[in-house]
Amino acid sequence: MKFPFHKRRDIEFMALELISEYGKKFGAIAVPPIPMEEIIDSHLNIYLRYTNLNPGKPTKVVLGELDVVKKELRVDESLDPDEHPEKEGRCRFTLAHEAGHWRMHRPLMIVEREQPSLFGQSTVEPIVCRTISRKDPIEWQADTFAGYLLMPKDMVLATWMNICGSLKPYVAAGEIADLSSRWGLAEDKTPTVSIARDMAKVFKVSGQSMQIRLAELGLVQMKEGEPELFKD
Repeated sequence: MKFPFHKRRDIEFMALELISEYGKKFGAIAVPPIPMEEIIDSHLNIYLRYTNLNPGKPTKVVLGELDVVKKELRVDESLDPDEHPEKEGRCRFTLAHEAGHWRMHRPLMIVEREQPSLFGQSTVEPIVCRTISRKDPIEWQADTFAGYLLMPKDMVLATWMNICGSLKPYVAAGEIADLSSRWGLAEDKTPTVSIARDMAKVFKVSGQSMQIRLAELGLVQMKEGEPELFKD
């Protein structure tokens, strides 16, 4: 099945639209974190359950499984925040990722299901999200949707302002070099800086996800000499 290409700005709009829809029904979300389980359960009416998606496997390859026909989202039990609170950020990203599939890819899958094939009624297999499938186009789209959903621009800017006192970007090159040296990281591994970790706690996401979002917004500059935020 071929899914349509979505530009970043269109994905961001769809994520903000979902937040707005939830707000109109249950009250506006004024501050982070975004209530992901409530959005999945109460707004999208998707049955959420945590179960073992990797029976007999030594590693957790499958993180989530979205059944668009049964309207059920199954998340691997290793991410259950009640049992593994240290995995809350990873779990919330998985929920937001699956919400992205639901909004962007489910409609086409339902249309496909309703079109009879040469051999009878078509079927729709669940969307299975694996740790090794992040380069697939629809997985990139769902990851991008998750970032915009969990870390909306206005909330990120407001929180940064509250913590830092201004929107002046932080040049993280020195801290990254220091952390990399102390932790013995390879050149292709970028450590998470302190401001990203602090912001991540507020939004209940991983420090890595927050750092990517801050860099995208120009609030964290990974190298010396990068353009400043909002500079003409």
